[in-house]
Amino acid sequence: MPSEGGERIAVLQGTLDLIVLRTLESMGPQHAYAIATRLQQVSEDLLHLNQGTLYPALVRLEQQSRIKGTWGKTESNREAKFYAITKTGVKALAEETVRWRRMSGLVEKLLSEGA
Repeated sequence: MPSEGGERIAVLQGTLDLIVLRTLESMGPQHAYAIATRLQQVSEDLLHLNQGTLYPALVRLEQQSRIKGTWGKTESNREAKFYAITKTGVKALAEETVRWRRMSGLVEKLLSEGA
């Protein structure tokens, strides 16, 4: 969602888990750098996630059994933890997507009506 001024966008609280799950669902297992790069690409360079933002989310999602991490080698032959969405994560993604769409629709309605 590009901003009018082309400024970078901060991730709203509660949305990072949702977009990480969606990324893993669509791309399959990825390491953290690949996830961050993909989100930057899809957002047309408006979203930049640093390690201090992304890694806590990955740890939280893994603790909630929404993703599972396994060690492997990257394309450049480096050791990295690859994360994959689990069945629990797929279910949570579906539920959170419905919730997010409902909430964003409400906010859009309130903004357009000048509440």
